[in-house]
Parts: sequence; C-alpha cells; structure tokens
Amino acid sequence: MVKNVADNIKQQINAYVLNQENMTELALVALLAGGHVLLEGVPGLAKTLWARSLARVLDVGCKRVQFTADLMPSDILGTKVYNRQTGAFELRRGPLFTQLLLADEINRTPPKTQSALLEVMEERAITIDGETHALAEPFFVMATQNPVEYEGTYPLPEALTDRFMMKILLTYPGVAAEKQLLQMYHQGFDAANLAQSNLQPVANAQDIAQARREILSVTVEEGLFNYIVSVVETTRRMGAVQYGASPRGSVALLLAAKCYAAMQGRDFVIPDDVRFLAAPVLRHRIILKPEAEIEGTSADGVIETILGQVKAPR
Repeated sequence: MVKNVADNIKQQINAYVLNQENMTELALVALLAGGHVLLEGVPGLAKTLWARSLARVLDVGCKRVQFTADLMPSDILGTKVYNRQTGAFELRRGPLFTQLLLADEINRTPPKTQSALLEVMEERAITIDGETHALAEPFFVMATQNPVEYEGTYPLPEALTDRFMMKILLTYPGVAAEKQLLQMYHQGFDAANLAQSNLQPVANAQDIAQARREILSVTVEEGLFNYIVSVVETTRRMGAVQYGASPRGSVALLLAAKCYAAMQGRDFVIPDDVRFLAAPVLRHRIILKPEAEIEGTSADGVIETILGQVKAPR
C-alpha cells in the first residue's frame, strides 16, 4: 500500500512540478516517516507550488507564512482575544493550525519566533495561555531558506534545525523542463489557481496513517543498525567537523530508510537505502570547523567521505 500511495502522489505532483523528482521523492519520505523538511534553494523553484499541490492531492489544509523580521510568535501560533459580546476570551487561531505548513524564508525571522515552531514540530500541539491544542494528522512542515541572501537573516538555532528530518537542496530544472513550463503557462496553466488544473485527490489522512503503520513493520537487520550508528558516529570524529550528528540523526536515518524501502515496494531495508538518504538526513546536522569552511569543505563532502570509509553490511 505504501508504494501505491507514494506512486499516485508522485504521478500527480510531477506532472506540474517539473524535473524536481528528487525533491518529491525525499519530501514524501519525510512526510510518510512523520518528519519535516527544510528546503534550500533560490526563489522560483516551485516550492510553494509543490506544497499546494501536495495539499490538493491529499485533500488536507495548507497555509503559507512569509517569515519576516517583525513576525511575532503570536502571529503564527494565535492568541486569546476578548469578546465583548460574550464576556469571555476566545482563541483566534494562527496559521500553524493546519496540516501542511509552508514556512517561507524561515531564516528571516528572529530566533524568538523560530523557536515557536519547536513544540508544534515535535509534539504536534500548540500551547497558548497554558492550554494545549492537539493538531490533526498528518502535520507536515516545509520550511524554505534562500542560500544566497544572508543580509537581514537569522541562522536557525541548532535545536530547531535538528527537528527537520531532512534538508533538501534544490537546483534549476534544466532547459527542457523550463521550456515545458513555458508551454504549460502558454496553454493557460496558473499556479495560483490549482482548482483549474487536473490535480486530483489520490490519498487522504487515513491513507497516510495506514502507510505509516505499514512502515513500522519494515524489517531492519542487525548489520544495518550497526551501519547507521557507524555512519552517524563517524561524523563526530572527522577532522573537519566541529559537531557531528546527534542520536536524533541516527533515528531519522533509520525511519527514513524504512519509509524509502516501503516506497520501493520492499519490506526490508538495504544498505543502498541508507546511502541514498545519508546526505539529506545528516547534512544540516553537521557543523564544520570555520577553517574547514574557508578551505571549501562541505557537509556533503564529509558525508561522501564517510560513506566511502564505513563498510556497508552485505
């Protein structure tokens, strides 16, 4: 069932989000594994279109928040407002009360507002004035940041960054896909009006819940547990690394590998699943030494080196 659900979703989204199949594959892994994703790429690479398309094919609520320097926690969480007619305080819900949240340019808002996402991402709940409100599942956060513009931005706190299961790097779609995109718009496609598109709901919240239950039963051999631990532990011992991935990184890599295996139609994980997911799961959890960054070392390069050093089980 997991493979069928994933294939149906990918078929719908890839028809409109052109040549971004890698983003679709990885983001679906995170969604079905119960995680969240951080997208890094220049503006105009269909991040908003992808989120709105996913909400449409899953028939779930979707909200987009533009993070700015003056955004306050209450702006996204909500607040209690006094109603003069009833003489009571009523909850005015913020945009976090949704199922699919697109947090656009999350690094443009101060840490105080960024930290408001910690509870909701981890607990799937929002606490306002001591009252906790559970969110409907699936709850999925897609946060974006621009890799080019750093003026007026605030680096994400490590605690928040670690809450994202993956960091996905986006690239330009290529000449052929861009030409196809022009033809789509020439024929009347409007990304702001998906109701006029052929996107159809192909799954729902119950299907996602059932898929997650099936993913739990995916088999992982003892050797793969050792392999995952070895890969993550080695990130803490590399000379170019100041801080390696935490145990949460090991857990994320395991859950993502189980989900990816199920999406391929298998009920067991293989080493290639771990290798495929190592970079997106670990790259944002590795903090390089300043001198290593100056020399041009990247987190992806460190991970590639580790995968070449750590022997995979047969």
